[in-house]
Amino acid sequence: MSELDDIRAFVEVVEAGGFGRAAKRLGLSKSIVSRRIARLEAGLGARLLSRTTRGISPTETGLEFKTRAERILVDLDEARDAVAHQAGEAVGRLRISLPVSFGLRHVAPLLAELTARHPLLEIEAAFSDRFVDLVGERLDAAIRIGDLKDSSLVARRIAQGGAAIVASPAYLARHGRPQTPADLAHHECLIYTGSADRDWRFQVGKRWTSVRPEGRLLADNGDAILRAAVNGLGVAALPTFLAADAIEAGTLVPILSEYPMPEYGIYVVRPPGAHVPGKVRVLIDLLVERFGGEPRWDPCQMAALQAAS
Repeated sequence: MSELDDIRAFVEVVEAGGFGRAAKRLGLSKSIVSRRIARLEAGLGARLLSRTTRGISPTETGLEFKTRAERILVDLDEARDAVAHQAGEAVGRLRISLPVSFGLRHVAPLLAELTARHPLLEIEAAFSDRFVDLVGERLDAAIRIGDLKDSSLVARRIAQGGAAIVASPAYLARHGRPQTPADLAHHECLIYTGSADRDWRFQVGKRWTSVRPEGRLLADNGDAILRAAVNGLGVAALPTFLAADAIEAGTLVPILSEYPMPEYGIYVVRPPGAHVPGKVRVLIDLLVERFGGEPRWDPCQMAALQAAS
């Protein structure tokens, strides 16, 4: 299969725009990737890449070869996948992007289970709250929370999420308990900066109202906001999948529960295409199996946020 390995290395170099990035994607050393490209060019008797001080780009011959090579690799992957599916197996490397807090808490344990179920499956998980380009970064799947901006992706809803306004008992003892969303103007709020919209939205009667939180602590990570809230530094708006354990333990208290916040969807998304690789299919099946219905973090929205506290 060395010739196919050489072809795959070439496609990755063109896609990544360099040997170093391609080597990282393939899990190989840069020197091995370079040797594979040299061997491929020697075998074909043609130069596929232009190497200049500005970088690497495919020649005209290289572009044509890449188009045909990609078809070969796709056909090969689908053929392998079909055989593996007949045997009830998933094979290959599954590259997945996960949001940090949700991914570490709720998906990472499932990835370990997935590898145990499928010994021929490799998993490369990237934990980041940034918006990733699945096609551009050659990822197989990603978990997305909230509104889906890229309509070209194929999405499967795996769970429903909610949010809660919370504070520690110590904070509420010192500063009192807000009775309405407007009261938050007089409180120290903990601000999550990982979202484009920083406003907190509440349902007041039949309409929605927005509050712009103000505070001295800002962070782009949900766990940092959670820790700050537990330590009594202020009031936080947290997803229930993040706050549920602290609420159950009593280290955080839900407040303003009579003013619901918007619900949101949790999705697994994959690049467009009718064919679903087996490695992606088993991931989706396990996520639906574990999060479908009522997720662990949301038994009836934690008993209606502890019976409205």
